[in-house]
Amino acid sequence: MAKNIQEVDLKGRLTFIRVDFNVPLNADKKVDDDTRIRAALPTIQYAIAQGARVVLASHLGRPKGQRDMAFSLQPAAARLAELLSAAVVFADDCVGDGVKKNMRDLREGEVLLLENLRFHPGEEKNDESFARALADGVEVYVNDAFGAAHRAHASTAGMVRFARDRAAGFLMGKELEHLGGILKEPKQPFVAIVGGAKVSDKVGVLHALVERTQSILVGGAMAYTLLQAKGVAVGASRVERDALDIAERVLKAAEARRVDLKLPSDHVVAKTFDAQAESRTVSTLQPGWMGLDIGPETQKVYAKAISEAATVFWNGPMGVFEWSKFASGTNEIAQAVADTLAVTVVGGGDSVSALTKTGLADRVTHVSTGGGASLELIEGKPLPGVVALD
Repeated sequence: MAKNIQEVDLKGRLTFIRVDFNVPLNADKKVDDDTRIRAALPTIQYAIAQGARVVLASHLGRPKGQRDMAFSLQPAAARLAELLSAAVVFADDCVGDGVKKNMRDLREGEVLLLENLRFHPGEEKNDESFARALADGVEVYVNDAFGAAHRAHASTAGMVRFARDRAAGFLMGKELEHLGGILKEPKQPFVAIVGGAKVSDKVGVLHALVERTQSILVGGAMAYTLLQAKGVAVGASRVERDALDIAERVLKAAEARRVDLKLPSDHVVAKTFDAQAESRTVSTLQPGWMGLDIGPETQKVYAKAISEAATVFWNGPMGVFEWSKFASGTNEIAQAVADTLAVTVVGGGDSVSALTKTGLADRVTHVSTGGGASLELIEGKPLPGVVALD
């Protein structure tokens, strides 16, 4: 097991903290949503209080290994300084002589944020020379970027072995505790809610959940691939034709394990994929009509299953929640998850966006910051960023 940051002496030591500041920026190049920066604050503030010389590193966007100032972390440095009510030194690179000087000049309790790691191709390639350059002078390595833990990159895996001490930050520890908890010993009954566009994207997750849950509630476009695999007419709904065999295997696995895999019994439909399209609620999908949300009867059935659960895991919206006409299903599921007395874990991505929009995020046991990482952990895959800490 990885050490926690509280188990490592930080005083006076150069402490490299891998954070996830991959935040959206607005047209004025200011941070549009600071959720991920706020999530890292407990670890950063603890390191400051312990007298560490704090170096923060992150990626932002996909600059493809080149210096593209549209992806600069400077706006994140400005927002972090506001949240800390303290100065944050910003380095114009993440390696090199200038950065080494910035590190040498750091005093106890001071914070340095490095420029975007992905300005260098060596980051995503996990290049050893780049990893060594990142680790140069680092005494303590801390990973608090769960959202990047499923990537074997230089800053999440490659550099770790070159640091004298290594540990997990508070956010990383919280993610592993809650997601790991529902994997190892979930309170029963365990209900999973899975949505999104593609069965093929979540086949591993579905099979893992079939092994652990009593009930799986399916929504989103992926429901129509599963319905089609059952021989149900789905009209013009989106179906992954090349994933029908995968869908059949998921259905058979659920049946064999006696898992109640629920699919929508009614639908909010439209003839065109458009926010302003004429919509109606139907029980049977007719030719030319596509399902864009779960209907009110399905919402009631799903909400009842959630209310009777002891553990709930939710990943993926029930429909095109970005459009108000097709957001009701996702909103009702969010309300049901907030209202239940169960242990509730929301697994990153669009479900977090939907939960945040409804203002219910603070009524959930744990909201994960890592979409891809949370799904890979649920699948049982080892996360390189976690393995490197052990």
